Amino acid sequence: MPAPANQVETQLLVDVADGIATVTLNRPGQFNALSSALISELQSAFDRIAADPGVRVVVLAASGRGFCAGHDLKEIRAMAAVAEVESLFSSCSRMMLTITRLPQPVIAKVHGLATAAGCQLVATCDLAVASEAATFATPGVNIGAFCSTPGVALGRAVGRKHAMEMLLTGAPISAARACEIGLVNRVVPAESLDAEVSAMARLIATRSSSAIASGKEAFYRQLELPLDEAYAVAGHAIACDFFTEDGREGVDAFLGKRAPRWPERR
Repeated sequence: MPAPANQVETQLLVDVADGIATVTLNRPGQFNALSSALISELQSAFDRIAADPGVRVVVLAASGRGFCAGHDLKEIRAMAAVAEVESLFSSCSRMMLTITRLPQPVIAKVHGLATAAGCQLVATCDLAVASEAATFATPGVNIGAFCSTPGVALGRAVGRKHAMEMLLTGAPISAARACEIGLVNRVVPAESLDAEVSAMARLIATRSSSAIASGKEAFYRQLELPLDEAYAVAGHAIACDFFTEDGREGVDAFLGKRAPRWPERR
């Protein structure tokens, strides 16, 4: 017998307060595995956030004991053809790209295990803060399916040899090791995780949202370019910043030795 409507699990929770959107994976019984339904909900949520000028920072969190265990293997096992599975991964890749292309920075708040596509989520986010209890792995080799799509984000977030060690062995690494190789920005005791992420998000929310949006876009664009082209992209981006409403206000505030008054819109 199906559960009453008010008892049906909401797979994704979104809360916006003080310019910070907290997006929480909410499949705790499945370690927040990325089912096709959850991927679709994430895509819709990020699309709404991208268009919301009131959101200045995004925090990606999770409920239960783990952050995200990757794709829902029961769902994949039930699929009948390569094309069906490829379509699922295509949807997931689109969602990951949306995180990178959001005008707002995204902070991953990792309190437990982050494996396979869960590790990919962490690597995709602009920033990541982890609890000392968090662990990270790309264990596809253990089940005969190499973590190729997680490897795309992982290989861009950490050094190539660190990425390949994780991908080839499937062995988990600690939060401390994840910080050493650059997968996360910092590691804190479990009881300090909420406060640390909140402080980081609040600090970023005080900065110019238009400068952050243009800077984030330029940063990821220039990474894939030769050095001279990268400088051209970056130079154009920062030159344009000085002629935005935020840019004029920021310079005037600096020269006037006062705090900037950023406009509400981006």
